[in-house]
Amino acid sequence: MRGTDVVVVGAGPAGLCFARALAGSGLQVTLVEPQPRQALAEAAFDGREIALTHASRQVLQDLQLWQRLPAAEIAELRDARVLDGRSPFALTFASDRRSGDPLGWLVPNHLIRRAAWDAVQDQPGLELRDGRRVQGARAVDGGQQVLLDDGSIVQARLVVAADSRFSSTRRMLGIGARLQDFGKTMLVCRMQVERDHHHTAWEWFGYGRTMALLPLNDGLASAVVTLPPRQAEALLAKDGAAFGEAVSGFFEHRLGHMHPVTTPQAYPLVGVYAERFIAAGAALIGDAAVGMHPVTAHGFNLGLASQQRLARLVVAQQARGADIADARMLARYQREHRVASRALYETTNAIARLYTDDRVPARLVRAAGLRIAQGVRPFRRLIAHRLTQPVAG
Repeated sequence: MRGTDVVVVGAGPAGLCFARALAGSGLQVTLVEPQPRQALAEAAFDGREIALTHASRQVLQDLQLWQRLPAAEIAELRDARVLDGRSPFALTFASDRRSGDPLGWLVPNHLIRRAAWDAVQDQPGLELRDGRRVQGARAVDGGQQVLLDDGSIVQARLVVAADSRFSSTRRMLGIGARLQDFGKTMLVCRMQVERDHHHTAWEWFGYGRTMALLPLNDGLASAVVTLPPRQAEALLAKDGAAFGEAVSGFFEHRLGHMHPVTTPQAYPLVGVYAERFIAAGAALIGDAAVGMHPVTAHGFNLGLASQQRLARLVVAQQARGADIADARMLARYQREHRVASRALYETTNAIARLYTDDRVPARLVRAAGLRIAQGVRPFRRLIAHRLTQPVAG
């Protein structure tokens, strides 16, 4: 049996960032990940573009990830528009013209994963158990015993689950989760667009589908189309030219012709909220704690904030020689992350339900809601501030 201070399950962005945040604390960290290290080092393009807030950029800078991202792949998000149905009206959120600061930045998910992997290389006290899966976890005196699929056992003072919204570790810890299956498939694809998008993002609640457009550099944009599964399958079956024509039509050719430059990727739409974020000697971060619907683009930012909250508390405990899995400390993490996530999760799901309801009464409420929100300037300023605040909450 091997001993360590912290076992982190999952080497995605949340898990890697958490491990990186413990650098210099003197803690021994074991990172368990089913993928081989080569796949982590050369994370493949997966079609997803991450909208980063100012707070998230600061976290990535503090962890020395931002500096590792290729500058040419970082696209400014200057404005945002929310559209409903066929109406030309749009709820708008604008960046601060006086400061010149954008609302946020768009960065490919796979490049964030690569940067996070690079950042933990040669980190003292960090051990990677790649190609390994967790088979079991049980609380014992002094922490948790983690059983791996090669038969080895790792005893840790603290276990941190960061293994996706479908976390098997969460279940092993005896923590349930409330899943919201939206019954839709999200297709993402990089497109060359004919007209200038002016670095403006769109969230477009059409009838029968939801679209988003994320502005990238060099005349590119990421098109996100949410459809019922069978319609998504039919769209995926089209060749490049037919796919581009279909997506251009979805966007009513407002950016002219859109041509795919990458292979479309498909993801099921499922929201997850864990019943608890902690157990004896264990905690959940990232999507293992809260898996967001993408409509408000807060999922990655919330996951990044969760690892930051837990890491700060763990490092502070270690610095004063206290228990890094202290029940009161873990309860504080849970309380803080619930305050930050619960209302956002519920509101996001409510928006998704309302703006994908195509019945006539819902259509009227949808249209009225956007116009009312547009008329309340303090509301729009609050949203813009939420995106641009410099310190993670």
